[in-house]
Parts: sequence; structure tokens; C-alpha cells
Amino acid sequence: MKNINLIDDDIYKLFWRIALPSSIGTIFQNLYSLVDAIFAGRMISEIALAAIGQTFPIYFIIIALGIGLSIATTSIVANSIGEKKISKASKIFCQSLGIAIFVGIIISIFGITFGPSILESINENQETLKLSSDYMNIIYLGSVIILLLMVSNSCLAALGDTRSYRNVLIFSFFLNIALNPILISGTFFGYKIFNPLGITGIAIATILSQFIGFLYLLYKISKTEIYNSFNNKYLLPKFKYITEISIQGVPASIGLMMIALGSYILLFFVSFYGNDAIAGFASAGRYEQLLFLPLLGLSTAVTSIVGQNFGAGKTKRILETYKKAIKTGVIILTIVAFFLFFSAELSMKLFTDDKEVIFYGSIYLKIWAFGFPAFPLFFIPNATFQGLKMAIIVMYMAILRFVLTPIIIVSIINNFIKEDYIYMFIGLTSIHWIIGILYYTYSLNKIKKLIKD
Repeated sequence: MKNINLIDDDIYKLFWRIALPSSIGTIFQNLYSLVDAIFAGRMISEIALAAIGQTFPIYFIIIALGIGLSIATTSIVANSIGEKKISKASKIFCQSLGIAIFVGIIISIFGITFGPSILESINENQETLKLSSDYMNIIYLGSVIILLLMVSNSCLAALGDTRSYRNVLIFSFFLNIALNPILISGTFFGYKIFNPLGITGIAIATILSQFIGFLYLLYKISKTEIYNSFNNKYLLPKFKYITEISIQGVPASIGLMMIALGSYILLFFVSFYGNDAIAGFASAGRYEQLLFLPLLGLSTAVTSIVGQNFGAGKTKRILETYKKAIKTGVIILTIVAFFLFFSAELSMKLFTDDKEVIFYGSIYLKIWAFGFPAFPLFFIPNATFQGLKMAIIVMYMAILRFVLTPIIIVSIINNFIKEDYIYMFIGLTSIHWIIGILYYTYSLNKIKKLIKD
């Protein structure tokens, strides 16, 4: 494969070469979780489907910590490469691995201790709660592996390599399809080989796949200039680099945790309408995430391009990247919105035959489709600020968008207009557009000021 030059190559070509592999990989990552939900609903029960759905806010906290650490690693490593400081890039990667192990251990202890109480605050149904806890206990124990995989990917992404992680996700997807029915049922081609693991088997398949992927990414990193600069002493904790990573990673993680908190808030309101509403909304969310993938791939490209060019002092190229990414993102998400609207009911039938679950999931997707073209107005500025090592702005936006807005808008609708599942999402879609336009205007002016200064 021809080497990618993030500082000199054509920006649209870079979008294609970085975003496409990233998007394909993330398609399989989301298909992975989609398959988990399908197996839970089809092989176990509707309650198992709701149980996996309601774990999303907690699971996403783990992912948020990993993504925050990954964003910091990508940003600093890309900046270091742009500045031609390869040894620093190697040091940052090693320190990020150490942080991932430490944070993973904390997650395991905290999750197993307090996780059931958090889940119970979402839904008090004891059968659903037990299944959710069984699933998450395995995820907690495997969180170190999840974080190590994400950090390894961020190192390669800073170099413009998103193909390796794509390969991991494709492999994991097919491995997951093979493992899930075996681990759920305890049978292989009709022969019983162990006691059925049920929903626990789904979680075990996830962690096993992630571990194999981590080993592969380490192998790919061993072929890069970052590994060539490696020294064993880089693995020892260094307060200077841990602080630098934390300054970027903590705000990014908090910002992403606001998504988890926002999901918790929405699940809290959705739970007023019963288990069918939870199952429908949560399942629809998994399908919806699948359609975000081109935008996520584009965001990965933007962070890498902006990070290296910022390190190299090419500020005008940062604004060019921002504008072209916004234009590309809006076009893609408008096309996706049409597809989402017309495929809503069909997609829900993949999860279940229950008419109520299908209704709640499909009506949410149809309403939310109208908000899809506005998502680049959030994602691209966020990716740009992350590349500029200004993650604090992303954190503030996340608090506004995912926490304050849902509480205020849904409370107003329920108390002063009508307490209704449909009205709730109409209100959220409308305010989503308003905030998106304002954020786009603010970020454009902020980047222009940076260039001027």
C-alpha cells in the first residue's frame, strides 16, 4: 500500500483513503452489536433483547473512556509525527497502554460492585436486571482488553492506517457469528459440549474477539516507525506524558460519557412506556448507529489530518479540511436519512416479530431520520477540535447536547404540551437542528481566528 502523506496529499483523496476503511470497519463493528441483539432476541427471549438494550449507557461509559484515551493518543501522536518527533510518539503510545490497563482494572472493580444498582435505576424488572448483570459482569472483566485494543488502533490511525482496524472488525464480526450460537446454547452442530451460557456467552464472544484483534494490531504497530523508536523504559510511568494525555483524554471521555448519560436520561423517559418501548428504542438505536458509520470514518480522517497539519504548522490546510468535511458529511447523511426513513419498519423486524416493539422502534427511526443531515455539524467540528488538542470544547458541547437539552426539552413537552413518545422525539429533533447550526457557526469562526492568530 502506498504511504499516506497527511500533510501534502489531496484532502478529498485522504478522506477516501482513511475514511473508507474506517467506515467499512465500523460497519462490521456495529453489525457485530446488531448480531448480538438479534441472537439475544431470537435465541434467548424478548427480555434478553431488552436486557442488552438497557446496558448501553453503562457499556458506553467503558467505550467513552476508551475513545477519550484514543482521541488523546491519536491527537498527540499525530502532532508529534507532524513535528518529526517520532520518539515522543512512541513514548505517548506506551504511556497510553499503561493508562488503559490501569483504567480497565478500575472499571472491573467499580462495575461489578455498583453496576447492578445503576441498572436497577433504569428498569426494576428482576428478570431483565439479572440478564443485564450477567452480560455486563463479563464486559467489566474484559474492559482492559477493550481499552488496549482501542489505544492500539488510535496509534495506527494517527499514521493514517485505518485498514488494520478494519480487518480486525471484519474478522471479529464473522467470529462473533460463529461463537454466539455455540456459547449461548452450549452445542456444536447439534452436539452438547457444555452447559448453555445464554446471555453470558454473548459477552464472552465479544471479549475473545477483542483479544485476538489486540494481538493483531500490536503486530501491525511493530512494522511502523513508532515501534522502531521504542525503548523498554518508555513503558515506565512518566508523569509528564500521563498529564499531557489526561489533558486531552479526560475532557474527551467526559464529553462521550455525556452521551451515555444522555442515553440513560432518554431510557428513563422511554421506560414510562414499558418494556416494549425500551426494547424497540434500544434495538432501533443499534440499527441507527450502523448508518452513522460513514460520518464516523470521516471524523477519524479529520482528526488525523488536522492533528498532523497542526503539528506541522499548516493552519490553512486545517480550515480547508474542515470545510470539505462538512460538505461531504452533509451530502452523505442526507442520503442516509432517506434510507433510514424508508427502512425503519423492515429493520425492526430483524430483531423481533412483536408488533409493539416494532412500532416503538420504527417510529423513533422515522422521526430521527429528519435530524440526520445535521449530524456533520457536530461531528466534524468535534473531530477538528480534537485534532487541535482542544477537547475541552467538545466536552462542553456534549454536556449541552446530550444532558441539558434532553432534560429541558422532554420535561417541557411532557409537562406543557403532551406526555407522548412521538412528541418527545419530534422536540429533540427540532432542537438538534438549532444547536447544530449554532455550533457550526461558532466552530468556523474559532478555526478562522486560530489561522489569523
